[in-house]
Amino acid sequence: MRRRIAIVLCLLLAGPGWAATWRVMPGEDLQAAVTRAAAGDVVEVERGFYDTNLHIAKPLTLRGRGRPTLSGGQRGDTIRVAAPDVTIEGLIVRDSGHGLKEQHAGIYIQPGSHRAVVRHCDLVYNLFGLWIEKADDVRIENNLITGLRDVNSSQRGNGIQLYNTRGARISGNNVSFVRDALYVDVSHHAEFRRNKLHHSRYGTHYMNSYYNLWEDNDSYNNRGGLALMEVRDNIVRNNRTWGNSDHGIMLRTLQDSVIEGNVVAGNNRGFFIYDVEYATLRGNLVVDNHVGVHLSAGSTRNTVQSNDFIANREQVRYVGARDERWGASKPGKGNHWSNYLGWDRDGDGVGDLPYEANDLVDRLQWRHPSVKLLLGSPAVQALRLLGQQFPVLRVPSVVDAHPAMLPQHKNWSEWRDKQFR
Repeated sequence: MRRRIAIVLCLLLAGPGWAATWRVMPGEDLQAAVTRAAAGDVVEVERGFYDTNLHIAKPLTLRGRGRPTLSGGQRGDTIRVAAPDVTIEGLIVRDSGHGLKEQHAGIYIQPGSHRAVVRHCDLVYNLFGLWIEKADDVRIENNLITGLRDVNSSQRGNGIQLYNTRGARISGNNVSFVRDALYVDVSHHAEFRRNKLHHSRYGTHYMNSYYNLWEDNDSYNNRGGLALMEVRDNIVRNNRTWGNSDHGIMLRTLQDSVIEGNVVAGNNRGFFIYDVEYATLRGNLVVDNHVGVHLSAGSTRNTVQSNDFIANREQVRYVGARDERWGASKPGKGNHWSNYLGWDRDGDGVGDLPYEANDLVDRLQWRHPSVKLLLGSPAVQALRLLGQQFPVLRVPSVVDAHPAMLPQHKNWSEWRDKQFR
């Protein structure tokens, strides 16, 4: 090397030993500095461009100064982590290989690399942004991840891929133009918070994973927002999913989970619920979707209370052999339905008649959309009453015995016109 790598030694107060800081300048060999560093050292990379496929095989901190760029030259992984307790921060990491079979990544955290931290990095034009496999207690925080936006979705990798992990914390990341923004498989006791997931196939493609928390995430302009499949014991709270061309939130083969306080707006299907049991859906705002809820495949024994279903073209599309009871047996926790045509004669805020999602008038609307022009007419209201009085005309429906007259979400109109563009 023409220039020597500057070594700045820093005494650490914790413990009897000390750690070194190795400073790497443009034109110097970054891999040589990482190889020379001892466990626990810090390698600081000055602003510049570094063509490298970096291999980190010991616990250390790799820190960018002035946001240097590490480029893999479209060969293999740009950075491969092969040790526990590695921290990577403040870098632009780009240009991994494009081999789908090899699953090249901007940063690959290989099995056993527990407690890895990746934060404040830009991972751009990689096949997979981050691939994390059999590594526990990782922290992925406040990164910008964009994929191969000039190729078809099927030829891209995922933004963040978790496989067979425990205790991950994924927060504050902005992920776009990948196949699936977050792909999670066989990963438990994780938290996903404050991520922005957009312009991909799925914001979240998630399966076979238990005891996880999804909170305060935004998923928009994807094919599907959150897709949670083959899972149990999850909490899905206060997320916003809008403008997705298929579903906002898919719940498929899910048990013992809580889905609460979410905003689901402007999607083709707000909720797609398939083979779901013993779940609680409460306090969600489902607004301005083509279908508010598509419910099928024996999804029963669920608690669905205090949700607002507003201005969906079709509130519920239900396929079943018997009525599905939503709301509560006593007034106070019913759902609000913007197309409810009953009345509240005693002024207690609860409809005097049950709400039925799939009555005779609803079926006429599906077959003849122009009927919607007459919904307020006495003739259509009489037709609803006729369907209630003569069960032979009735089909199984979602029934809310005590519908709420007013929505809980006073700002619901702010979520109008969020359709996919």
